[in-house]
Amino acid sequence: MRLLRVVLVLAVLTAGWVGFYAYLPYGPGAETFVEIAPGTGTAGIARALQQAGVVRSAFAFEALRLWMQVSGHGAQTLKAGEYRFDRPGTLGEVYDRLRRGDVYTITVVVPEGFNIFDVAHAVAAAGLDSEAGFLAAERTHTELIRQWSPHAQSLEGFLFPDTYRFSRHATAVQMLAVMVKRFGQEAGTLGLLRSPAHDDETVMNGAPGRLRWDVEQVVTMASLVEREVHVDAERPLVAGVFENRLAAGMPLQTDPAVVYASQLRGTWTGVIHQSELHSDSAYNTYAHTGLPPGPICNPGLAALRAALHPARTDYLYFVADAHGATRFSATLAEHEAQVAAYRAGNR
Repeated sequence: MRLLRVVLVLAVLTAGWVGFYAYLPYGPGAETFVEIAPGTGTAGIARALQQAGVVRSAFAFEALRLWMQVSGHGAQTLKAGEYRFDRPGTLGEVYDRLRRGDVYTITVVVPEGFNIFDVAHAVAAAGLDSEAGFLAAERTHTELIRQWSPHAQSLEGFLFPDTYRFSRHATAVQMLAVMVKRFGQEAGTLGLLRSPAHDDETVMNGAPGRLRWDVEQVVTMASLVEREVHVDAERPLVAGVFENRLAAGMPLQTDPAVVYASQLRGTWTGVIHQSELHSDSAYNTYAHTGLPPGPICNPGLAALRAALHPARTDYLYFVADAHGATRFSATLAEHEAQVAAYRAGNR
């Protein structure tokens, strides 16, 4: 009888100990980060959590881990990474977060049409790097796109628009590499990265004498299309206009490229001045024929697809109407009439 009482007392004490460590919330009242390196065992994870004040007892965490394995839950991998704790939690909640890999990341959103200056601003706003630091890195590490653009001076055009989640310790080069890798994945789905050497008959728009299938040229064309229109259905038509103007030896005369030239010089004020339309920049598509020397922004899938498959029309001009739709014309007279209608609508 006495032995039974001792056993019961021990059982009660054990249950109380388990309840205290497993079910009562514990943890930091302020923001705390815990880094779990790849390959760290349960004992190392438990010690790191206890030292950071996230769990009361490393032994209790190890005991929970063992219990989960022997109680039919099977071997559950605890994921490496950095975890953020900003409020008390139970031992089970902490364990579950590591099991799910709920690591701490910072979100950076890169919409279609963002250029390198926009991306650098988004990175700086997220607190991951300075704008100057990010821009310096993207101009230095052009080896990331050497396979597609051997002589590139910038990664412009190859930072694919997407929502990214980075560690707070991510470097500019690491972030750039992730964005470029994403470009490669998406461009591959379009067939953009096939080598022209294996497809000698491939020419843009399917017309002999036009630009051959060159990744940098396609991305440059897509960047112009991306900044000119925002309606997906109109993108192939705009790409077709640019193709027709190139074939005719006409300047593209696209304002976004002129704006980009001013941004590169650091003189952009928000308004295009006559002096900028006469600048000697290679990006000035009013003064120079052909494509600009590189992309002017980072295009999305719709613009890339339009650049690969421009519409076959006889259009040479386009302008937005008073309702925001794009009007296309085959002759200068038609275009001037559309421009007059646009101005009248604005008045």
